[in-house]
Amino acid sequence: MTRQIQLSPSLMTMDLDQFKEQITFLNDKVNSYHIDIMDGHFVPNITLSPWFIQEVRKISDVPMSAHLMVTDPTFWVQELVDIQCEMICIPAEVVNGVAFRLIDQIHDAGLKAGMVLNPETPVSALEPYIDLLDKVTIMTVDPGFAGQRFLEKTLDKITTLRELREEKGYHYEIEMDGSTNKKHWKMISDANPDVYIIGRSGLFGLTPDIVSSWDQMVEEYETETGYHFDNGVYVNN
Repeated sequence: MTRQIQLSPSLMTMDLDQFKEQITFLNDKVNSYHIDIMDGHFVPNITLSPWFIQEVRKISDVPMSAHLMVTDPTFWVQELVDIQCEMICIPAEVVNGVAFRLIDQIHDAGLKAGMVLNPETPVSALEPYIDLLDKVTIMTVDPGFAGQRFLEKTLDKITTLRELREEKGYHYEIEMDGSTNKKHWKMISDANPDVYIIGRSGLFGLTPDIVSSWDQMVEEYETETGYHFDNGVYVNN
């Protein structure tokens, strides 16, 4: 059996002193880069920005997926539309009253629109506009910081979204974000999201070197799941 997955490294967790080396190595191995943009209000932390996306683009043609953790999505969506960020993902908890407007704004710019569900937010929150979405991201940890506790129950949402997509013919991709690492590879693989966000515990922090870290990640994935990578994109039983 062949199953396609997509890998999206979280650049918030990379080693900035190895910025060019790590991006250059990953460019032909991954499907997108995950960019966390936090405003210090929706979550306490403050991280990356549209400027960072422009810096990555100087050495990469890989599509960018921005994960907004902000209280004012209207401002940040416009900033990301202005730089043509390929995928813009908004927290579902802050879009009441502006969801349709923001999704249309993103699509009108020729870009893709996603929504992110925090651990406490049910899939049903997306019901009014789920048919318009290009991606749904399931947070398997509390948002805002790396290294949070993995919440296994959130994987049920992935199953729900897959069944709903098949039943209704929706086109969104299903992404999971949080503690994608050796300890959780098997249960994540069983839930079968389309996009795996990998961060410090699953990739960048495994060894001091990105090449050996990648090799270790692949080995751990294969050992824990029984699948193997084919160029980092496909896994085969």
